[in-house]
Amino acid sequence: QVQLVESGGGLVQAGGSLRVSCAASGSISSISTWYWYRQAPGKERELVARIDKAGTANYGNSVKGRFTIARDDAENTNVLQMNSLKPEDTAVYYCSALFQTAKYWGQGTQVTVSS
Repeated sequence: QVQLVESGGGLVQAGGSLRVSCAASGSISSISTWYWYRQAPGKERELVARIDKAGTANYGNSVKGRFTIARDDAENTNVLQMNSLKPEDTAVYYCSALFQTAKYWGQGTQVTVSS
């Protein structure tokens, strides 16, 4: 079983930056792919970023050039650096991890960007 815990959300003004992190614990060796999703009120959950074992990162169109995902396999963690934040980035951000054939989810962390 894998447990994921996010941290680092909060309130920031538009144009500011936030970093959210996710740590995995449990009976794991290494995570295959890390993901960040977000869900705003009344909207569907959308993929924000992902990074695979090789370190290849992909981003949703709405965050390209502003967000950066990185991973630390020694610590089984990842971080999502969010810059130039916009009010439309306001959402609950969820960390997810693919380990073997199962996908695990964190509890989510709120990111609020004020205008």
